[in-house]
Amino acid sequence: MIVKPHGALASSDFERIARQVDPYIERNGTLHGLMIEAESFPGWKDFSALVSHLRFVAGHHRKIEKVAAVSDSAVLSIVPAMVDHFVGAEVRHFDYEDRKQALAWLTAR
Repeated sequence: MIVKPHGALASSDFERIARQVDPYIERNGTLHGLMIEAESFPGWKDFSALVSHLRFVAGHHRKIEKVAAVSDSAVLSIVPAMVDHFVGAEVRHFDYEDRKQALAWLTAR
């Protein structure tokens, strides 16, 4: 799955992603790869959006095998080190220009 946020993240964004991801996980047990592609980190619209983001991660991190953060954002570049001990998914950062390498990593078994 590829997610390309445009603008500040809202609570409804995480609800929409869950509506797409959850049925797939129900059928297949896991989602092999999730790419978050944003040249720069858009931030959250409000505190509620941040809470929705954290809830989504808490509810899905053991069901998603790999997450590729594709961005030139300094914030997203440190995410893998920050979440390594807290999430079940393998998380890697890729520079925005390295989208093809991120896809190759996500699709490799």
